[in-house]
Amino acid sequence: ETNEIDKKTVTDLLISSGAARACVIEEPLAAALGAGVSIKNPEGVLIVDIGGGTADIAVVTMGSISISKSVKIAGNILDEDIIRYLRRERNIVIGEKTAESIKKRIGCAYLRDTELAIGIKGKHYITGMPITDEVNTTEVYLAMREHLEAIAEGVRSVLEVTPPELAGDISETGILLTGGGALLDGMDKLIEKRTGVHVII
Repeated sequence: ETNEIDKKTVTDLLISSGAARACVIEEPLAAALGAGVSIKNPEGVLIVDIGGGTADIAVVTMGSISISKSVKIAGNILDEDIIRYLRRERNIVIGEKTAESIKKRIGCAYLRDTELAIGIKGKHYITGMPITDEVNTTEVYLAMREHLEAIAEGVRSVLEVTPPELAGDISETGILLTGGGALLDGMDKLIEKRTGVHVII
């Protein structure tokens, strides 16, 4: 959350750097613009922006946000889930970079038909000695499942309180999924399953 002083500092800095005009806009609006959505249209568009710290969910119409919700669960929490799971279930301690690499390479929000596995390096939780082992897709999915479901539930809860006309637009145009979390395999499928609305990455 940014306050008015933060916003003024940023805009002043941009103008002193040579920008003719500068303004601060909400992250979901910026995501919609970046994805090429014409936010001036009266039709409602649902943006789900999954970043590192938060998942921002917003219904955008006529250049403004009609309804929004910020879920304090995103990429960093999912990395922590993998670290915790491996320490608890396998007695393997890994760092944040390794966890993020595991998530990106074999992580999924919906169980894959084909199981994948990769080698990992870390330390044994009890002995503290270096260890190499394998982790598979199912383990990574199980580690993250609870928080992935919470993101999908956040999307569903926003749709529940969306006015009927805008909800009708969204059912036609689909849900726009953006941010780093959009790249997690099956994230679109999970949200589709929870909401019944087509998801576009």
